[in-house]
Formats: sequence, C-alpha cells, structure tokens
Amino acid sequence: MVEFTEEDDALIAELGIEVQIKKKPALTAKEERIIAGFEEIQKFVDDHNREPCFGENKDIFERLYATRLEQIRQQPECVELLESHDYQDLLNETLISTISNEEDLGDEALLDKLGIDSTIDSGITKLRHVKPRAEMQSAKAIGQRVPCNDFYIFKPLFEKVLDDIKNGLRKVVPFSKDGSIEKENLFILGGQKAYVADIGDPFFGTDGRTEYRLRIIFDNGVESNQLMRSLQKRLWEDETGRRITDISMGPLFDDRPQEGDVTSGVIYVCRSHSGHPLIKENRGNIHKIGVTGKDAEQRLSGAEADPTFLFAKADLVASFEVFNIERTKLETLLHRIFASARLEIEIPDRFGKPYRPQEWFCVPLDTICDAIEKIKDGSIVNHQFNLKTGFLEKS
Repeated sequence: MVEFTEEDDALIAELGIEVQIKKKPALTAKEERIIAGFEEIQKFVDDHNREPCFGENKDIFERLYATRLEQIRQQPECVELLESHDYQDLLNETLISTISNEEDLGDEALLDKLGIDSTIDSGITKLRHVKPRAEMQSAKAIGQRVPCNDFYIFKPLFEKVLDDIKNGLRKVVPFSKDGSIEKENLFILGGQKAYVADIGDPFFGTDGRTEYRLRIIFDNGVESNQLMRSLQKRLWEDETGRRITDISMGPLFDDRPQEGDVTSGVIYVCRSHSGHPLIKENRGNIHKIGVTGKDAEQRLSGAEADPTFLFAKADLVASFEVFNIERTKLETLLHRIFASARLEIEIPDRFGKPYRPQEWFCVPLDTICDAIEKIKDGSIVNHQFNLKTGFLEKS
C-alpha cells in the first residue's frame, strides 16, 4: 500500500477525493522544549553565520547555545527528532552516546554545566542572574572588558603618564566635540585612564558609516574591544570624561607659570631685513619660527653674521615662554605643521657655498599664533595648515 504524505493528502482533497487526513503525532513537553531550544541555536547561526562556540570571551548566550548543541548531538533520539528541522546541517556530527537518555536538556542543567547559578522561569530569556538580551546587545556595543594578559607592557606607560600630568608635561582637557580618536591616544573614562593601543581595519557599521574596532587598555589591568563611535559616545556622555594630551601636544606654556614649573625656553617669531627679492616681496608673511633656551632678544643679536637669520638683521614680532617641555620637540612640531610653507631659497654663506635655511616659513603671524594656542589646548591634532588660504583648518 502506498504511504501518502501530508502534502499528498492535501492535494488529493483539493481534487475532490475524500481522504482521512493523518494527524501529526502530538509532541511531549520535553520534545517541544528541545525543538524550541534548537531553533534558538539556528537563529544564532543565521545571525552570525557560524556555530556558537565555547570560550570565556564569549557571551553567556553563545556559551549556552554551544553546550546545548553539543548535548543534542550526543543523543540519538534528539538527532532523530530534529532532523527534519535541521536546514543548516548542524546535526551532521558523529554521535557520542555518553549521556543517558534520561538527562534533561533544560537550560537550568546547561547553566549548571557552565558553572552559573540561575533559575528558570519560562525559557532562556527569563534567566535570573543573567542580563536580558537588550542589555547584552548594549554591552556588546560598549565592548567586553577582559583581563589584559600583556598588561606588564602598558603598566609603565600609565605610571609615566601620571608623573607627566603631575609635572605638567601633559594636560587633562575636555573631550572636544569633534571626537577625534587615534592610535596611542589617552583618555580618562569613568575615572580610569584608557590607552588606545590599536585600531583595527575600517568596516561599515550597521548605520552604514565607517567604523573601527579598538583595542583599549585600562589602568586597572583590563582591556576592551569596543567600537570607536561607542568610545566617542561614552566620552561625550561622561561628565568627567577627558583627553590626556600628548607630551608634545600639550605643553604647559602659560602666560603665568605655576608653582614648581621649570622654564625650558622661548618660542620666538621674527621677520628678516634681508634684501633677497622673495623676502622683500613677502616680508610681512615670511617668518622664522624657532625655540631657544636663551632670551629671545639675545637669540636675535648678531643675526647679521648668522646664516640661520639669512645674514641679515631680524625683528622679534612674537614670543612665548615655555615651561616643562623639551623645546627641540616643540620646535620640530611647529616646523612640521608648516612644512608645506617652508621657504625654498638659497643664500651664499661666508665661504660662498649655498645655504638653504630650514626655519623660515611663508605663514601669516596670526596663523602661527593660532597654531601655538591649539598646541596649548591639544586641539592641534584635529587641524592642518592650508597653504592656499594661509589658515589652520579642521582635518
């Protein structure tokens, strides 16, 4: 006798032939629970394009699904029950009958296997002592904090940063609204110092914007893999969130030094009386930018015999006293900012050999002063010099 399927019976009925529709055998409560649990595993696979895995760095739900799938595979009656549901080929594993048929596949037993205390209410989403799925998604955006196995590498950095702040080599400033985050940046978040140790490759986030996964080391010995936009959001929302300026980006050179400050030099800006045609035509915008450990006026004395002053008298047009910073690094920074505007000329030295000065730039004085102010407040990292306009612009 031919055995008809339910689909065959339905087709025959549509043709006007009376048939007795076979009823699907009723499932027991345990079988329904097994199927429901397997469907949750299938949804995870659909969402993540992979099977759930074990590991301390995995969230509790993934570990739970991995344990559940392992136990399902080990029980022939479960495999038989779920074969018709297995469109992802999750059951195609060698069966290992090491678990008795009477063992319950309930979430409580699975959580006990994981070593987690819980009480079942009505399924996985009702677990006590476990965060609801919405909170888990929120935590996922923030990034999971785990022990930093190589914290010994970063511990000296945090100790030095603390000393730098105390000594005025670094400043703690508000996190600006432009929200720039770069590798090796330092922040204060939730009262902890955070160091951006690495920035991953760019990818498109769920909102279609470019996103980056960060490796962030905290001074309490843990690390996080949160997203860049998540870190920006948390720094904006944290009233105590701060940026710790780089040692070469945030020097203390205020108009009035604080107690304990050590004078380390002077930034000076001057103009030349040189008769070189290029300088004569642009005298108001051609400036020498330097940093000296001497008095600025003293540095300019004898300019007529100094090739760095183009063998010509120079007028001091601006100066800024510098405290607690390596002046050579500060000078290098200023020169790097205006590198595109460096004066390209040659003048003969006292022996008639061509000399090419490196400290002269065709930049308006106001722009130079603006750059120094931005170095002081740390915002220079978000700006670049536009040679066409002669101004600093946000990058």
